[in-house]
This record gives sequence, structure tokens and C-alpha cells, in this order.
Amino acid sequence: MARITLSCLPASWYCSVSLLSIGCAPRQRLLLLLLLLTSALLLLASHQRQLWGSQPRPRVNKYLSLAESMEATNVLNPALNYGVVVDCGSSGSRVFVYYWPPHNGNPHTLLDIRQMRDRDYKPVVKKIKPGISTLASRPTQASVYLQPLLSFAAAHVPQSKHKETPLYILCTAGMRLLPDSQQAAILDDLVTDVPLEFDFLFSRSHAEVISGKQEGVYAWIGINFVLGRFDHADEEDATVEVSTGSQSQPPISRRRTVGIMDMGGASLQIAYEVPNAITFSSPQEEEAAKSVLAEFNLGCDVERTQHVYRVYVTTFLGFGGNMARQRYEDHVVNSTFAKNRFLAAQTGLSEDKPYLDPCLPLGMSDTVVRDNRTLFLRGQGDWSRCQEAVRPFLGLHNGTMSPQGVYQAPINFSNSEFYGFSEFFYCMEDVLRIGGQYDSGRYSQAAKDYCATRWSTLKQRLDDQLFSQQADISRLRYQCFKSAWMFEVLHSGFRFPPDYRSLKTAQLVYDKEVQWTLGAILFKTRFLPLRDLQQETLRQNHPGWLRPSFVYNHHLFSLCVLVVVLAILLYILRLRRIHQRELRQAEVLDLLWAEEGEALLP
Repeated sequence: MARITLSCLPASWYCSVSLLSIGCAPRQRLLLLLLLLTSALLLLASHQRQLWGSQPRPRVNKYLSLAESMEATNVLNPALNYGVVVDCGSSGSRVFVYYWPPHNGNPHTLLDIRQMRDRDYKPVVKKIKPGISTLASRPTQASVYLQPLLSFAAAHVPQSKHKETPLYILCTAGMRLLPDSQQAAILDDLVTDVPLEFDFLFSRSHAEVISGKQEGVYAWIGINFVLGRFDHADEEDATVEVSTGSQSQPPISRRRTVGIMDMGGASLQIAYEVPNAITFSSPQEEEAAKSVLAEFNLGCDVERTQHVYRVYVTTFLGFGGNMARQRYEDHVVNSTFAKNRFLAAQTGLSEDKPYLDPCLPLGMSDTVVRDNRTLFLRGQGDWSRCQEAVRPFLGLHNGTMSPQGVYQAPINFSNSEFYGFSEFFYCMEDVLRIGGQYDSGRYSQAAKDYCATRWSTLKQRLDDQLFSQQADISRLRYQCFKSAWMFEVLHSGFRFPPDYRSLKTAQLVYDKEVQWTLGAILFKTRFLPLRDLQQETLRQNHPGWLRPSFVYNHHLFSLCVLVVVLAILLYILRLRRIHQRELRQAEVLDLLWAEEGEALLP
């Protein structure tokens, strides 16, 4: 029979282990069995520790732009966190509910915030009208006004999460127009009364009137987050060298962000990163730049500069498509009537002698009424002359389209990328059908052809549904003007070169409408990952006890108890054997004494 000699045991324990039996004395057999059992339990505990303590953290799929599921949010998942943002605009207020999983532990990454979806897979959003600024004369009704929105949000956020769910009430254009005292009265009512009915995490700093600059920064953050531009750069990604402003720190190479341009009906906004340190030509220019430059850290650690961004953002009131047309018409009316008085002419006073407008489609008739005066227009459809006509309304100062012409941050057109929204997209897509990648030559030719097309033909094409579904008669009327205005804003105002190929016009980003509220909650919650990072650091500093799971600790405790019990049993057995041996020795001695006693007897 095969035998294995265990020579590692103490000399008094030498024995042989058979494949079928243990060939030791009972005492040594018990001790050997105890040793083998203890070794097996230690190996099991070690394996359990490796299984639970060193298990890699699951990788969170970063950036909702690339991986956000269109499924309903799993509100039964206790690990999810929630946030609520109320956008109090000029015409109405909207509430947005967001959620995010726990932070992945990497201090260089942001929270993976996504918009919540209900059981029907629809975004959790609700809107009410009119705007909160209409309560200026009765501010005590502000909390009552928002009650439907907050109740809607509370119904979607799990009840157990309410007390840890931050609520932000951010007011924009309408409230900015109110006096400070009326703004304060409305905000005071919200801060006082909202916590009485809702358990959200809400304080005075969570209700505010944000500036146009803040709103632009939030929009810029939201777009770049959805596009994944705050993630680490891969080899195929375009990067930029960003100066930190400190001479002791070298430039940082990171993924290139995108600039955004948004032209609405009344205003125009632009925001883009300025990666290089800025030098100013004068103290006046430096002072003016303070109002249009924002520097902020999106990271959770203020000591790290990986997510420090310097953004130029400004809003041009009156530069939206509709307001630009209105300013243009005001000028045409005033100049035409002044010229008529000076020359005793009748231009534009009747349909027979209309003012020939180069910015209206060929042959189209229109009227403009100002101060009970009517000016008759007829389109010439001359896009080149329209460009010349609208260029003065850019208000260029020192060759730049900046507020008062004082400062506009430089753009590196050789290493930059922009997205154009709203009117930039409508001008290219609604009737020209070339939305998407911008090509100035293709766009110019399409705009010229449209303007030169007779009005009757354009209306027939609309009836034949040859334009996009969003196109209507108003779009057809002012497409020629707006296309020229957009071109001039882009190339004469912001000085984009004609061969610039990195502008994309869009209405949605990855089939989603991106709101500035997403950027707001990203910025507001940027320090929340510190909580998860501190816990991760604590686990790393105490790997033997904090990183293993409860299961591992349970096995270790059971092992200790078992060893102690076996040691006690062994000690009792040893005492018993000693006692039995002493009894046998005593019996032998007694027997010897008895035999010796018998021998001494006569």
C-alpha cells in the first residue's frame, strides 16, 4: 500500500499516511486531523477573500449620449441616486428628473447622470404656464405655482430617496427682468414653503436667478457631456493642449470640447472653450473679458486640474432671426420714408411702387406697418445684395461682433469644432434640406437658388410637401433673409473662415434634446463623488477587513470559533489521558507494594 511520510511534523508525531487510512497513534491521529482541518479552512477563507475582496468593480457605461438605455428607469434599484431641476423660464416652468448610479471610484470621471424615464419609456418632464415672473405682485403664491411640478417629481422619485435627492429651482430670463426686491420675495417664499410639503434636499442656495452667462455655461456643459467630451481621450480622438495658468504645471492634453451657437427668435448665444492662457491688450479689455469668460472646475477635487475649463460665453440680444428681421424692417421703413420726404418720391407707398427688398423671394409681396404707416415691399431675391444689406446690423466694432466691440476670445479654427442649433439648423434644413455638416460653398449656392426662385413656385413646392414637415409659409417668406443673416453672423461676425469644415448644425444630439438643466445638475452635484471616493480610500487602507464582504468575515469568525473549540477538546483529552496514566501508574505501584509486602511476610 502506498504511504506518504509527513516529515514536516515534530519528531514525536512521525507517522505514515496511507491512501486508505492514517497510520498514527490515536493522539497523533487526532492532532493531524485537526491540522488538516485547520489548513483546509484557511485555504477556503483565503479563496473567499480573493473572490470578494479583489473582485473588480463593474464598469459603469459612461455618458448617456453613447450608452443611455431607452428603457424605463429601474426605481427598485436602491443604488440609484436622483436629482430634480426646475427651469423657471419666461413663458413657463418645466421640471426635469435625473438619476445616476454610484460613482465608479475614478477621481478623473464625472457622475453618469441620465434623464429619468417612466414606465412608458418617456422622459420624466412636466411643463406649466405662464412663467413664474407673472407672480411678481403676489410672491406668496410661488410655492403654490410650483406645487404641480414638484408633486410630479415626487411621484417618480422613490419615497425612500426623497431626503437625499437634491432639488434645484433655477430661474432665467423672465425673472431677470424683475427688480431685485421682487426676485427676492419670490425666492424667499420658495425657500420657506417648499420644505413644508416636500422632503427633497433643498436649501436657500438651491433656489436662484441665474444669469445669461450661467445659462450659457450650463448649456455648454450639457452638450459636451452628452457628446462624451469630458471623458478620457482615446488614440483616435482629437485633443487640445490646455494651459492651466500656472507656470509650475505643464499643459494638459485632453479631449477637444465643442463650441455651441444657438440662434433663437430674439437672441444669439455662443459658448466655446478657450484652452490657452489669454493676454489682454489693455486693462479695459481685461475688465470687459470678465463678463464673458467663465473658469470652473467640473471635477470633485479642487486640487486637480483635469476638469478645469475656461469658457467664453455671451448672449447678443436682438440678434435672433426674428428680431434681426424686425430691426432690418425698422431701418427700411425709416430710411425709405425719410428718402421720400427728401426726394418727394413715392417709393413703397403703394403696391404699384413697392420697395424692392433683396431679402425676400423673387416676386413676393409683403407689407410692413410702423406707427400707422404702411410700407409695401416686393422681393428681388438677390442673396448677394441681401448679405450687404444685413451686414451693418451686426454692429461690428474693431472687426469683431462682441458686446460694444471690446472683447471676443480667439478661436483656433484649425483645431476646434462647433455645433449650431435652432436657427442655424432651420436655415439649412427646413427648405434647403442640407442640415448637418456645414459647407459654406454648398450653403451659399443653395441659398442663392432659393432666393432667386419665384414666390409662386415656392408655394407650390410647399403644397407638394417638398420641404420638411417643420416648414410653413412664414419660413418660406423669411428664409432668404435668415439664410443671409446666418451666413453673415458666422463669417463676418464670428469670422469663421469660408473653408471651415467643423461646424455641424443639429436639432438633437444622439436623438435627444439636450437641455441646459443637464449641465446645471452636473455642475451642482460635482462634489458628490467625494463621498464614494472617501469610502473607496478607506477600503484600500484597510484591505483585510473593509474590502472583503460580510461572507468572508463570517467564515473567518467561524474558523476562529472552531479552532478554539478544538483546542479546548484537545486539552480536555490530554488532561484525561494524563489522569488515566497516573491512575495506571498508581495501580502498578500499589501492586508492586503489595507483592513486596507479601514477600516480606514469613
